[in-house]
Amino acid sequence: MAAQLVKVHYKGTLDDGTVFDSSEGRDPIQFVEGSHQVIKGFEDAVAGMQPGDKVKIHLEPHDAYGERDERLVQVIPVSNIPNADQLPVGKTVYFRNQAGYPMPALVEKVEDGNVYLDFNHQLAGKALNFELELVSREDAPDDGCTHDCSTCGGCH
Repeated sequence: MAAQLVKVHYKGTLDDGTVFDSSEGRDPIQFVEGSHQVIKGFEDAVAGMQPGDKVKIHLEPHDAYGERDERLVQVIPVSNIPNADQLPVGKTVYFRNQAGYPMPALVEKVEDGNVYLDFNHQLAGKALNFELELVSREDAPDDGCTHDCSTCGGCH
């Protein structure tokens, strides 16, 4: 069976009802099933759906963004970070890893000559709830391209 390109409208909430993401007012999210472009529990729920189906799911952290990992909280001397005095405590800042990819980090605090940066995903350790509606399901292009190629010059 060919890989399936699916389009899904969704609303994601925490257990207290806080909405952390939604496709409301936007195009549905689209991904190729089995490509690991979305979290495991989201993909698993969509796998059994047909266009028009609506489901509500509850995901524990292991099926979402995983548990918090305290090893991902890094303590870095202020002297190693340019403009450390301007880091916004409580906000996310971006660093680049060795491959050049952005790495978001929450600035937890600046204290005693150190900056405490949390590189955990902001939803790590949290149970998530989703309302899903499968909009469409079709065979994915053979080359894996999942977007409108007029925006990038084409991948065909």
